[in-house]
Amino acid sequence: MTTKSFKGLVVWEKSVDLSLLIYKVTKKFDDDERFGLVSQMRRCSVSIPSNIAEGSRRGTKKDFIQFLRIADGSTAELETQILIASKLLYPKVDFSGLRSLLEEVQKMLTVLISKLK
Repeated sequence: MTTKSFKGLVVWEKSVDLSLLIYKVTKKFDDDERFGLVSQMRRCSVSIPSNIAEGSRRGTKKDFIQFLRIADGSTAELETQILIASKLLYPKVDFSGLRSLLEEVQKMLTVLISKLK
């Protein structure tokens, strides 16, 4: 089961929101993190909806599931980066909204992968 329009997937919409929130939050990071955590977190967050979109257009359920798994892997990578950033920057930056939205995306990906199997 693939979909012609990834834009109709709530998990894609939520992951786009997550990416936008990452950009907003990382603007508060120190300049010396611009090429470190900021760059990593932004690329990783963009990877999530990008892989959902690409997988939805691949044409086979197997391919779609694989790209959803890649997106899910990126959520784990982002979760790790948020944890590191929160230890470095707490209380300067509030990560609670990021964590809850990330958890929601992770749960949605898990459910979607399970339903497609």
